[in-house]
Amino acid sequence: MAINSVGFGSTILNQSLLNLNNALTTLQSQLTTGKKSTSYAGMGANEGFAIAARGQLANISAFTDTMSNINTSIGIANTGLQSMIDIGHTVLNSANNTLQTLNSSGQTIAQQTATSQLSSMLGILNLQAGDRYLFSGSAINTPSVASIEDILNGNTTQAGLKQVISERKQADVGATGLGRLVITSPLATSVQVAEDVATSPFGLKLSAVSSSLTGATVTGPAGSPAAISVDLGATNPNDGEKVSYAFKLPDGTTESIELTASSATPLPAGSFAIGLTSTATAANLLAALNTAIGKLANTSLVAASALEAGNDFFNTTGTATGNVVNNKAVPAAPVTGATLLSGPSPSDSLTTNFAIGDTITVNGTAISFVASGAAGNQLNVSDSVQALLSKIDSITGTSIPSAISGGVIRLHTDNAVSLTATSSNAAAFLALGFGPSVTAAIPPLRVGSVPFGTATTLVSGTPANTIAWYTGEAGPGPARAAATARVDPSAAVQYGIRANEQAIRSQVQTLAVFAAVTTAVSPNAALQVQALSERVAQSLMLQPGRQTIEDIQSDLATAQLTMKNAKSRQTQAQALLQGIIDQAESVSRDQVASQILALQTSLQASYQTTAMLSQLTLTKYLP
Repeated sequence: MAINSVGFGSTILNQSLLNLNNALTTLQSQLTTGKKSTSYAGMGANEGFAIAARGQLANISAFTDTMSNINTSIGIANTGLQSMIDIGHTVLNSANNTLQTLNSSGQTIAQQTATSQLSSMLGILNLQAGDRYLFSGSAINTPSVASIEDILNGNTTQAGLKQVISERKQADVGATGLGRLVITSPLATSVQVAEDVATSPFGLKLSAVSSSLTGATVTGPAGSPAAISVDLGATNPNDGEKVSYAFKLPDGTTESIELTASSATPLPAGSFAIGLTSTATAANLLAALNTAIGKLANTSLVAASALEAGNDFFNTTGTATGNVVNNKAVPAAPVTGATLLSGPSPSDSLTTNFAIGDTITVNGTAISFVASGAAGNQLNVSDSVQALLSKIDSITGTSIPSAISGGVIRLHTDNAVSLTATSSNAAAFLALGFGPSVTAAIPPLRVGSVPFGTATTLVSGTPANTIAWYTGEAGPGPARAAATARVDPSAAVQYGIRANEQAIRSQVQTLAVFAAVTTAVSPNAALQVQALSERVAQSLMLQPGRQTIEDIQSDLATAQLTMKNAKSRQTQAQALLQGIIDQAESVSRDQVASQILALQTSLQASYQTTAMLSQLTLTKYLP
């Protein structure tokens, strides 16, 4: 009988060796990779937590990329905004320069500086971060502003700023060169100054008159159109006695003319000669007043007209203009801010009264009329038109107060599509000059008829006949909300900017007006340029309650702070989530190395035992 050697192919010992070898291979892989396994199946029961943690880490990574892109955009925008601040200071300092020498083109060095700085500012407003225009609101693929050439000069079919200024100047100065005022002598001893048309928005508007002239009777401003009268009567004034007239200009400023009675020869500037009789003196006052008003009309009025034309052209806030309305006084006169919303007939009140319980709804907010004790969004029926306008402005949040002039109410809002108004009392609403409802129209505004020197209305320009300086998005809502991004599950930032925001628009408008005006050589040229420069400097200075470019920078800084805080939270979350993943998937290399040494020792002993057994034969144990 043959005796075979001991076999190991299917023994328990052989299987144990294979298991030890596989375990060693796994440990060596773990030592190399630092991971429990190369497949999810080998990770163990906690791998579900690790998978969820990886999803959250992916979200954090996406937030990080978003914040990086936003910070890049904000950084570029902030650089541009700071450059705009520097541009404003440069032109302000230049406008404050007392040198008013005109060059051959009819401009000063300060105006030429404004032109170059305007070009730089418009270039900044068309900045891009990547393929995104930064100052166009949500219209990120559209440049925010037109070119300086189009804005100033227009094109073959669309008027630019220079044309709008020219038309408005003609309308404000008037055909007679007296600022749309009519100066007459109703009596031999009197001088009257009157506005030419009660409802006209153009020219000088009478504000007040005062007199120290002995025996003189002063009346006004009163009537429709408003007039001021000074009647010397039978008494001549004394040397040094004065009469003073105050006028409102189109840009909201006030200028005064003071004339002094004098018997001196030669006659001092700003005086009128005392004649032999009060009739002769009145004739001299008439002549002096014509000269003084003509000078005012061709200096300060021209400058104020240019500024207001700039506002007509650039101001993209909403404006709702009512019709001309009179009160129920006898004789009737144009409604003013002092006109009552309800009153007896005759009185300075609306032709149709508002009553208790009536409402005016502005942008969805109702203003209710009560008998007395009005609070919040309430008005007393005995309140004035001005009180109503102030209440409407508090709802719309406009930066330009609504106003009434010549019986015409103009409601303003900083967003052209965000003003709607209706009333439960349609007849009383009509007495304010409005139809069944009010919707804001979008400027630019243009002189409404020709010849411009006798025009009495402003009309809205159209895309067909007037350049639109701002070409970005101008939809409802705050400018910052035009670009919104989520940077954390619990936080979002708003970083949109529109070039037509008040701070930016105001500076572009002021620079453009300064750059657009040219002055013809005349005795009044220096005073005209001085008046313009003073207004430009004033406009570029900080104005209480008006948005500044620094305000925009502050909003962007708030967005950056929000992102910084979000990043800090996410960094902590990343560490925690990575810990969960490491705990579920990673191994300790020191521990694995120790396990490998132990396993290698066990495997070596097993191999030695196997080797010894493989040498055993039965013959070694036979006698």
